[in-house]
Amino acid sequence: MSFQLAKGVVGRSPFLLSRLVSTSTARWATPASAAGSKEHIDSLVKGKKVVVFMKGTPDAPRCGFSNAVVQILKMHGVEKFDAHNVLDDESIRQGIKDYSNWPTIPQIFMNGEFVGGCDLMIEMHQNGELIKEFEKVGIKSALQEKEKK
Repeated sequence: MSFQLAKGVVGRSPFLLSRLVSTSTARWATPASAAGSKEHIDSLVKGKKVVVFMKGTPDAPRCGFSNAVVQILKMHGVEKFDAHNVLDDESIRQGIKDYSNWPTIPQIFMNGEFVGGCDLMIEMHQNGELIKEFEKVGIKSALQEKEKK
């Protein structure tokens, strides 16, 4: 609140003050579709087979956990997926944690549903559940093909 605005507050009615404050702060409100908002994250994950929020990019992961997720996807032959580098935008980095209620990065979504982080991807890969999850979204795992041979 600027000095001019504060000076004009003295002696005003509470109703006028609430209107003054709401109109003066409205320009700083974040639009619902801003990066990191639920609506924005929805637009990034809904209707996509596989989406990864990671540190770095698939070609240049900047953390071992993000790299592990990329390697698991490659082992299954999943070459096409959306990847979002959370290091590029702090609002996306925090927004995805709030959206999924999961505290760590990377985060993996399939058909708009949160699957988990690196630890769950490794576990699902090891116990075969990941193949089933890929099937649900119409992706045939390369590892499934190798098992048949």
